Amino acid sequence: MDRYRLRSPEDAFTLLRSASQHFNIKLHTVAELVARIAGPDIQDGLWFPRRPRTAAPALPGLGVARDGQQSHSAVLKAGLHRVLHITDTGMGNVQLVGNGMLRLEKHTGLNREFTDFFAFVHDAGTACAQAARQRQQVTVKNVESADVFDEDSRHAILQAGSRAAHSLPLIGRAGQVLGIISSHHEKTLRGFSQTQLTALAATGAAVGRWLHWHRQTVVLDALEHLHAQATGTNGKGPDRPQ
Repeated sequence: MDRYRLRSPEDAFTLLRSASQHFNIKLHTVAELVARIAGPDIQDGLWFPRRPRTAAPALPGLGVARDGQQSHSAVLKAGLHRVLHITDTGMGNVQLVGNGMLRLEKHTGLNREFTDFFAFVHDAGTACAQAARQRQQVTVKNVESADVFDEDSRHAILQAGSRAAHSLPLIGRAGQVLGIISSHHEKTLRGFSQTQLTALAATGAAVGRWLHWHRQTVVLDALEHLHAQATGTNGKGPDRPQ
């Protein structure tokens, strides 16, 4: 409202919702970025006038068609499915990094108590937090006896029927961790073969590269769209990446 001299909160919400729906990005993501990133001058046609544009990176082995790769949800779902296939389990979840924490984005086979408890992970008392901090895969062969968990986290995992877990970091182009995919297992683990670990690492790198591209392309396009709508300009740029 302040930036664009809008008349009401409803007008501001309409702008956020339009950008969210047009680019298939969660509303909270758009709102968070508008609040965090310094806005352009009102008279500027583009918010990010000199940013490079690149094609979406390939996602080998994930079964996502190139013409459908702009769907953030579809890529996360495909990444989770691939990890669960490699680790041979039906339970798992995807978390994304934001504001210094891990936010739960997708899950399958896990109950409500688990998903409520791990909706936001702030501290280091979990395998996923350790994987994010160390930027490497973490295998927990026995949740009940593993030192990595605090007692509340241990209870939340065990009550969901998980006795072992594996956390895979999603590594962006610059080496930063953008998220974690974790598999959960009904029985304790002996570990994974080198072939499995290599396949998991390739999946983490592929999804991480795609997430980096999405944040630098589609998400910024959504902000450009919002700016153009708010100022009544055409943005002098494309609505969607080519």
